[in-house]
Amino acid sequence: MDANSTNISRFKMQCNKFSGILSKGLSLPKQRLVNQMIYGIQASKDVKLSNISRALQEDIPLIKTEDRLSRNLDDIDLTNQINDTIMRLGNDKVTDEMVIAIDPGDIMKPYAKAMEGLCNIYDGSKGETALGYHLCQVTAANLEHNKLVPLYCQAYSSEEEGYETSTEKITSIISTVVQKVGTKGVWAIDRQGDNIKIIQHFNNEELTFVTRLKLNRYLHFDHNKNKQVQAERIANHVRFRYKTQIVMLEDGRVKEYTIEFGAITVSIPEDPDKWYTLVVIKGYGKQPMLLLTNKPVNLYSHKELYNIIQIYLTRWKCDECFRYIKQSYNLEDLRVRSYKAIRNITAMVHAIAYFCSVYMGMKLKLKILVQRIFILSKRFFGIPIFYNYAMADGIYELLKKTRVGIENFKGRQGNIVDFQLSLFPD
Repeated sequence: MDANSTNISRFKMQCNKFSGILSKGLSLPKQRLVNQMIYGIQASKDVKLSNISRALQEDIPLIKTEDRLSRNLDDIDLTNQINDTIMRLGNDKVTDEMVIAIDPGDIMKPYAKAMEGLCNIYDGSKGETALGYHLCQVTAANLEHNKLVPLYCQAYSSEEEGYETSTEKITSIISTVVQKVGTKGVWAIDRQGDNIKIIQHFNNEELTFVTRLKLNRYLHFDHNKNKQVQAERIANHVRFRYKTQIVMLEDGRVKEYTIEFGAITVSIPEDPDKWYTLVVIKGYGKQPMLLLTNKPVNLYSHKELYNIIQIYLTRWKCDECFRYIKQSYNLEDLRVRSYKAIRNITAMVHAIAYFCSVYMGMKLKLKILVQRIFILSKRFFGIPIFYNYAMADGIYELLKKTRVGIENFKGRQGNIVDFQLSLFPD
């Protein structure tokens, strides 16, 4: 019998049920695919089909399992169905006070040659272009940083049919999420959001947003279209009335910054009749940080201005979810050639992020299982606020000694549990 057999059985049952919700309405082979991938990625902490196949422990040659997974992943694109289901499940978890962060990124494949749809991406760490795929994730989080709700994730290529620009892609993803979640929350985006089309799209969708501006753009200020200054010099026209300290975790170390901040009313030359609040922060880096928002703000209220800063800092916390799916499951180590397979695996890894962040904590009776998983993660200094890394490690430790895979395990009554019976309404 497996060690921790009760916890293993309970985890597999929840994994079956969650997979059934994701794959509802699909053909039986695709339901089986989703079930095995959701389990296999977590059991192996990897997205390589060879390791997933080993984790499934089927009584057939390993190559047969891998071929079946590869064939089914190549067949149809499940990205939209998986994302729609995750957004439907997460809709009631998102509140008006939460931050909805949209984070464009990438999957780097610098040595790949035969993978379908490879395109040029920008490697920020090296400051040069590389081969890979674009990635865009949307995550909601509260300002206390103790609740995270993954909502949307898509891998895409600029070489795909119908692709126009990255701006068009980002605005279409925003619209897709709004259709499912509504206009709740405050949207936050990094400097890629310093784009008049994206800013106008937020306004057209009646969304509240905070975006970081680039320093090389020009701004009108003080409700005067004749006053124009480059953004990097806007600090000369701002009175920094307030000072506070913020604590950041960088490279595993806690760093404390003393920042000064103030605000000014600005407009963008491309749309000079629309005025925004610009919060300017000094002390975090060599250059001032500029946060543009359409959220109603009192320029003389310390609390309201600091709230804008908190919203942007929460966007950084949402970046943890982005790093989590790439690091915990080796997402950049994809070994499939098909473009559909790449998109499918990316969507499934994101679904696992929702499973660990939200689904496992929905029911009180699962808290004991989650606590047991945390214990197995073997953390030296306890469980951090962003606990998904510990969840990934704990699930791997829980499942690595199991003698059977997900498809034919015995439940509490000693009967074999068939994943097809887990299609219950959420």
